[in-house]
Amino acid sequence: MRPPLPPKHPHAHRAVLCFLSLVLLFFFLLYLSLTPSRKKPSPLPSPPPSSRNAPADSLSDPHRLFLSLSPGANASIAAHLRTLTLRPHLAGTPSAAHAASYVLAHLRSAGLRTLVADYYPLLSYPASASLALLRPDGALLRPLPLAEPADPEAAAVPPYHAYSPSGAAMAPGVFINYGREEDYRALDRLGVDVKGCVVIVRRGGGYRGAVVVRAAARGAVAVLMFKAADRGGVERGTVLLGGVGDPLTPGWAAPSAAAAPDDGGGERLDADEEEVRRRFPKIPSMPVAEAVAMEILRTLGGPPMPRAWRDALPLAEDSGVGPGPTLVNLTYQEDKKLAKIQNVFGVIRGSEEPDRYVILGNHRDAWTFGAVDPNSGTAALLDVARHYGSLLRSGWRPRRTIILCSWEAEEFGMIGSTEWVEQNLGKLTSMAVTYLNVDCAVQGDGFFAGATPQLDKLLVQVTKQIQDPDLEGRTVYDSWAANNEGISKIERLARADSDFSAFLHHAGIPSVDLYYGEAFAGYHTAFDSYKWMIEHGDPSFHRHVAIAELWGLLGLRLADDPVLPFDYLSYSTQLHVDNFGTVNLVEACRKTGVNRFILVSSILVNGAAMGQILNPAYIILNVFGLTLIAKLQAEQYIRRSGINYTIIRPGGLRDEPATGSIIMEPEDTLYEGSISRDQVAEVAVGSLFCPDAFYKVVEIVSRSEAPKRPVSDLFAAVRQS
Repeated sequence: MRPPLPPKHPHAHRAVLCFLSLVLLFFFLLYLSLTPSRKKPSPLPSPPPSSRNAPADSLSDPHRLFLSLSPGANASIAAHLRTLTLRPHLAGTPSAAHAASYVLAHLRSAGLRTLVADYYPLLSYPASASLALLRPDGALLRPLPLAEPADPEAAAVPPYHAYSPSGAAMAPGVFINYGREEDYRALDRLGVDVKGCVVIVRRGGGYRGAVVVRAAARGAVAVLMFKAADRGGVERGTVLLGGVGDPLTPGWAAPSAAAAPDDGGGERLDADEEEVRRRFPKIPSMPVAEAVAMEILRTLGGPPMPRAWRDALPLAEDSGVGPGPTLVNLTYQEDKKLAKIQNVFGVIRGSEEPDRYVILGNHRDAWTFGAVDPNSGTAALLDVARHYGSLLRSGWRPRRTIILCSWEAEEFGMIGSTEWVEQNLGKLTSMAVTYLNVDCAVQGDGFFAGATPQLDKLLVQVTKQIQDPDLEGRTVYDSWAANNEGISKIERLARADSDFSAFLHHAGIPSVDLYYGEAFAGYHTAFDSYKWMIEHGDPSFHRHVAIAELWGLLGLRLADDPVLPFDYLSYSTQLHVDNFGTVNLVEACRKTGVNRFILVSSILVNGAAMGQILNPAYIILNVFGLTLIAKLQAEQYIRRSGINYTIIRPGGLRDEPATGSIIMEPEDTLYEGSISRDQVAEVAVGSLFCPDAFYKVVEIVSRSEAPKRPVSDLFAAVRQS
């Protein structure tokens, strides 16, 4: 699974083979789905009749045997979690290597073939930091602690933001609430400008990196971030921008050695190249305890703080937002370096389709002890491996190859999984069946799932076969549906905050993400410990067992079913939003007399006419999902409707704030590029009453070198064909 370094620009013949293979596979599976299987399953020893799950007649022999092995699994999972969380294990450190060795040993003892893939990406650690509160004249008022109160022995890495640049600031403080655009508008109404100030922001305004970017765009010189009601926990995290993966190797795998290319190492970009510098914020940021943030906020003057900002905080009614009059003195020194990370694999080779891969993955690295994030999932993965090993010893072999993956450096930006996907992209796009992800397996109560639509039906089927871990006599599906007003609520994985991202968003592989509990108050803090898990999260470890059963059974169905259990009718239903949903909106406009319609579509919708049928993005989106074709049909309907339309086709959508200026071109012009969602919204709103936008189809991306121009000027420059 470790082919040579892939080229940055795939050759056309590879894309042709990929496209044809996927089309042939689609029709082959359609044929099989209409043809009854004549092959009898290979016999297996009769499993013990102790399974607490589905009736025997609803499961094949190996699946029934798999579930029969669950009694006692909670004890083995608890033992794994206890061992994995004895010490913090931040990626790239010696303790992370110990965790890798532990996982490797247990995959091997389960009877799986094991592999290790090493990479040397650029990781970011704290070298030194200081914080103090000064009088208006610069005299020291008092130093402020940066240690985590919940970690009195300083066992974990000091709280910091990975990839925050080194820097120093001595400036007035300003409170910006959550750091959202609406918060800045509120400050504007109060006459408060953050330019030249250190801003204090509470978590909850989206990705922390995006919060820092917005502050820098407003002229702030540094950011202090806290979490309300943190009970002494301080949240670490990354502020890496512009996607996932190693900043020095965008689009290809990080080398397996730290050496430079001339000394036998692989290719990397230089750290001072613009493509790399765009991945890091321009101003330093640091996380602090709520108590420290309150010490600063209580000294601020200026206009009174809006009541909605103050209500959840231990502040007086007359508290101000700043700036000043006190000064905040902050220094931070970053230590960026190439560090060794290890991905660990357990492989069960398929007996009939060995070149088709069912991949189960979890990351292993943690900011602190990692009992929830991520080692609740690691412990479950090892239990799945134990179950699969028992099946192997019974004589079972999966039809397709199963790969169990333990990633490193997810916390820095999904680096381990992304580097492996980039290294094996050619194989994975043509051979991977699906990727099943579990990150924080258990962080509370209630089952949650995300999936691409073709896996919805399978997910429902499997949850109906697993006993609810909290309620006797109910299945996971029963409780899942009951908690969501009678439906199984499945998220669509648009976020990019776990290891499914590279598989789904880059390689286009159908994916699933499973977990118990919607949120965890101790996220990325020293509270993420085994003690918390046995006292609050899952004292009996039955939720862990349920996740392992769900995860493992999904893997078995996808590896063993003669016909892949994908439901593309479900997928086509989702496409109604792109096509029939738009048609319904157009008809509603006609009935109500609305004569202005703005549609956000996508570049490459007309890729076939543009000669882009071999473009990997066009292939991935259309071979199964027909997403771009559905969008094109919606566009054509609007253009025939007679309604005054503007159709906006953005490039790949980014969740981060804008890092460049908007480029606008006529339809069927752009075939690559990306753009911030904020910029798409800016264009959509700007088009509403802009005459030069009427009856036009435009394509937009953002580029750092482009000059900033008003939206009206951009539309005026585009001539509709």
